[in-house]
Amino acid sequence: MPTRAVVVGGSLAGMLAAAAVRDHVDTVEIIEAHELPEGPEARPGVPQAAHFHVLLSGGANAIEDLLPGTVKELLSAGANRVPMTTNMLIYSPEGWYRRWARDSHYLITASRDLTDSVVRGQVLKDPRVSVRPHTKVTALLGSSRRVTGVRLRAADGAETELTADLVVDASGRASRTPRWLGELGIPGPAQDRIDSGIAYASRIYRAPVPTHNWPVISVQADPRRGEPGRTGGIVPIEDGRWHVSLIGTPGAQPSREAAEFEPYARTLRHPVIADLLTHAEPLTDVALTHSTVNRRHYYERLKTWPEGLVALGDSVAAFNPVYGHGMSVAALGAVALRTQLSALGLTDGLSRTAQRAIARPVELAWSLAVSQDIHYRTTTGRNAGPADRLLQRYVSRLSHTATGSYHVATAMTEVLTLQSPGTALLRLSVLAAALIGPLRPQLNGPTFTAGERGLLAEAGISLPGIGG
Repeated sequence: MPTRAVVVGGSLAGMLAAAAVRDHVDTVEIIEAHELPEGPEARPGVPQAAHFHVLLSGGANAIEDLLPGTVKELLSAGANRVPMTTNMLIYSPEGWYRRWARDSHYLITASRDLTDSVVRGQVLKDPRVSVRPHTKVTALLGSSRRVTGVRLRAADGAETELTADLVVDASGRASRTPRWLGELGIPGPAQDRIDSGIAYASRIYRAPVPTHNWPVISVQADPRRGEPGRTGGIVPIEDGRWHVSLIGTPGAQPSREAAEFEPYARTLRHPVIADLLTHAEPLTDVALTHSTVNRRHYYERLKTWPEGLVALGDSVAAFNPVYGHGMSVAALGAVALRTQLSALGLTDGLSRTAQRAIARPVELAWSLAVSQDIHYRTTTGRNAGPADRLLQRYVSRLSHTATGSYHVATAMTEVLTLQSPGTALLRLSVLAAALIGPLRPQLNGPTFTAGERGLLAEAGISLPGIGG
């Protein structure tokens, strides 16, 4: 009898889920509430696309594993491969990171619309995968022991049932899985909700210089100061554009007013972003969002979990987007699902085992995000305890050391890009390096390469205080 998987949501996570399960069933049907665009256009239901996105190398490698050739296609479409920290100007709370001339870990930078489009195209060219648009999943079929399908509602209100051997919830932050589980008689999972109150304001600019190989620029807040935090970044994306986001905690939140965007950039801990924006052409209005809460469902802890159901991506955990983990965690979760399917097939025990495997990359990203956000005075949901403050001091020491130590900088980026667990920062060599401290003196400001200074000069741009 033919087997079918149903994926709830045509998001990036939904597409990756379809890629993960397609070799283990006869057909995959993606249920999507909206019409999916043909190309790199805005997709309804993704307001976060207005803010910059980066694909960490851990996530990019996972996508490449699921969909070989995707990274090459992204780069061909204009995305940038940014080596860390070689092609980054990072002003951390502890100082400027050096641009080590070695390619260890990387980011893929592009608009979210382009990333979604390329991944979607790779998935939907498989004839086993189809999309049912303008349709919502309203309930799960089955019992507390086994999910057997979903109930659907079309745009005209007509309701039907669709049977499935596996249902994957990739519907995102608005996931109804906790409610659906309750309807099956399963108590809801434990949930954490940690909100630093951060607001995002973003705008796209025409860059005054070529964006291919242009560095990512990040000026970070320092939560240790005990004052409202301000962060900003410039991410080079396709078509010669910069995606710029300005981020602030309560008391320092940016505005959606265009006239206030660049003045806000001037209030960051360093003026490099504001100085560059004075020479760039704004192409869009300012998009503002307050939806930056860290929210997690601990499905892996439930005593009862039905066979035939798996959740991944933002349906399991959504992170403060300032850390750039969402897409990569979804990709790593999809790989974890495929790994369990390869080992177990559609047998009893798959769903619980897969859910626990999906929780592992979630746990790493969660710890990275929450361990930072809890140190803002405005954060709700959890306060920093003695152990948290001790960990913050150690991470701060690592970051300070990383400003002048390639070994520690590489260990940190290895974890931050989700390629190694947090325990990598406790290796003896890393502990010893942190004890010794940075091997080179602190930089006084952002360090542009000779080539970048040449491009700035050709554009008639002179920035005060830049170095080479």
